[in-house]
Amino acid sequence: MTAAAASSFSISTPSLTYDLHCTELEAALGLGLYAVGFGIVPLVTSSFSEEIGRRPVYIFSSVVFTLTQIMVALAPNIGTVLAGRALGGIFGSTGASLVGGSVADIWQPQERGLPMTLFAFTSLFSIGLGSVIGGVIQSSLGWRWVQWIHIMFSFFFIILVVLVMSETRASIILIQIARSQRKLTGNNAHRAKAEIDRESLWSLIKTSCSRPLYFLLTEPIVQSFSIWCGFVWGVVYCFLESITPIFQTTYGFNVQQTGYVYITLCIGATIGFFANLYQDKLYRKHFARKEQEARLYLVCVAALCLPIGMFIFAWTASPKIHWIAPIVGLSVFMSGVMVIFQVTFLYLADCYNTYASSAQAGQSLFRNSMALVFPLFTQQMFVTLTYKWALTLFAILALVMAPTPFVRPNLLLLSPSVRFFVIGGDKQRKLIHKYGSRVVIML
Repeated sequence: MTAAAASSFSISTPSLTYDLHCTELEAALGLGLYAVGFGIVPLVTSSFSEEIGRRPVYIFSSVVFTLTQIMVALAPNIGTVLAGRALGGIFGSTGASLVGGSVADIWQPQERGLPMTLFAFTSLFSIGLGSVIGGVIQSSLGWRWVQWIHIMFSFFFIILVVLVMSETRASIILIQIARSQRKLTGNNAHRAKAEIDRESLWSLIKTSCSRPLYFLLTEPIVQSFSIWCGFVWGVVYCFLESITPIFQTTYGFNVQQTGYVYITLCIGATIGFFANLYQDKLYRKHFARKEQEARLYLVCVAALCLPIGMFIFAWTASPKIHWIAPIVGLSVFMSGVMVIFQVTFLYLADCYNTYASSAQAGQSLFRNSMALVFPLFTQQMFVTLTYKWALTLFAILALVMAPTPFVRPNLLLLSPSVRFFVIGGDKQRKLIHKYGSRVVIML
């Protein structure tokens, strides 16, 4: 739902700029501000969920997210729209930031491949679906009704969360049981271990904000995958902005027909979904020998799919070539994005284990920051270089970054927090931090 809110806004920007008398850059900023909330907020939401539980955070965020959509739908000027979009990204990011913790609460590590694949699939599939539905609504009812339809679905989601969702975090469940026992028996000795060992909320927030930044600045694995995924995510947002003008000016598509083009993103996400299911099978088969490296078989293929799809899109979007050709390029590109998005999340979780959420939060911060930055200069690139050469430049950069998953053994050696070795027959893992001749072993 939050992913669809990003893409449906993108396809509505021409109508929005006309209605609110704003520039294309200001409208593009609404897309970027929404994305940056997904990068900053995960630094603190995990701390709140650890302190008060997952369910209250989901409910509160869903309610406020819906209110921000009402704010955008009723906006009299572009400033109100930008404020609503920024707040919408902040409170809409809860689903993305807490899903890893929720999945970890319910499934064992070797069982998390499928639920995380489903999450990644629905997120990227919704980007395409939101544009398709948004195009239909916007062409007949206008951009404000795109927001009102989202609001209706958001209210339904709130009701669903309140009625169906239960608390999943074990420590919070035990605290609730202990409180119930104290109330029932009057014996204050009934206390959960989490109540006794609980840190202050401020201490949790400081840790959850500083550790992701530390990993982002010091860990080569986090740095390399963050730069790679940040570039990919930035290009995704550029594609969201370029599809509408390319197909309208090159092929004469109307708004509704342009919305249907975004179905290619759904097709690419579906291809990536089945590829990830196969990757999960390879992981289970080779984990005993390769460990976390077994996650990266298909991401090496996806690294090549990115520039191939981008080159196809850039060089076939021409009046002389049938519109199906650039659509094929978009599908190839999006299938690569799906695999990279999913595998990076799980690979960092495997590498950093207990500190996986911090590594992922650092990667998310950089990735979503790029989604804010890229739309700010791509319009100028498209005007100066034309769509063909601007997208070709992105494809060349994607080709330069393609070796990232191939050099991960060297990155492991350079990343002190991921120096794993096996002790005895029980395969107990220890982290080795090595700085010069000084070796620190962390259990």
